[in-house]
Parts: sequence; structure tokens; C-alpha cells
Amino acid sequence: MCGLKTISRALALMLALSPPPAAWAESHAAKDQLQFFATCTGRLSALMEHQWMFDGPASDLTKDRRDAMFSLVEAVALPDDTRRVLLWRVEAKHAQAALLQQAAFGAGTAAQNAQRIADRLMQDCTAVLS
Repeated sequence: MCGLKTISRALALMLALSPPPAAWAESHAAKDQLQFFATCTGRLSALMEHQWMFDGPASDLTKDRRDAMFSLVEAVALPDDTRRVLLWRVEAKHAQAALLQQAAFGAGTAAQNAQRIADRLMQDCTAVLS
């Protein structure tokens, strides 16, 4: 189980990495779009792996969404962006996984808050794909 300090760090990281929803992606420069798409790819990877444990069939849809998001990453990335994209993906995946673990294995308000934040972040990402 994650401690309160770990959850606080994960929440802070998620909030720092979370841009506003779809309209934001349309109005910002390619670098900002790249970070948004890379971050969402990481979040979707974390969700897919979480679903492998709890909801196998849902992981197939999440995989398709993750692949579509990564296609957006590839569409706006330049060759020099590879390391930065990987960093954004890994950080977002780790933070989303921490939220999902807290939501699944935590208790009380902390678990509910983690689930609410994880859901909101995922909605921000999947809205771009709709």
C-alpha cells in the first residue's frame, strides 16, 4: 500500500502534468501538444496494466486508445524529442499507477479522491480521441 507521502507526491505530479481538456490541445503549440499526448500515452499505459488485473476485456479498448494517442505523439514529435517524450510518458504512467493503486487498495476518502482524480485525468485524455 502507498503511504500518504507517496500519494501526495503522486497527486502533485498528476496535477502538474494535467492540462485542461481537449480544447487546450487544439490551441497550443506543437511542444505543448506533444507533452499532452505523451502524458496521456503514459496514463493510458498505466490504466491498461491496471485493467489486466481487474478488468481484462477493458484493457483491449484501453490498448487501442493508447496506440491512437501514441500515433498523435508520433505525428507531432521531432527526432530530438525522443528522450523528452519518454520522460513524460514514464512520469505520467508512474503517477497514474499510484493513483489507481490508492483507489483500488486504499480506504476511505483518500481512495475515493484518488479514483476521482484518476477518472478526471483519463477523461481529459480520452476526450481528445472522441
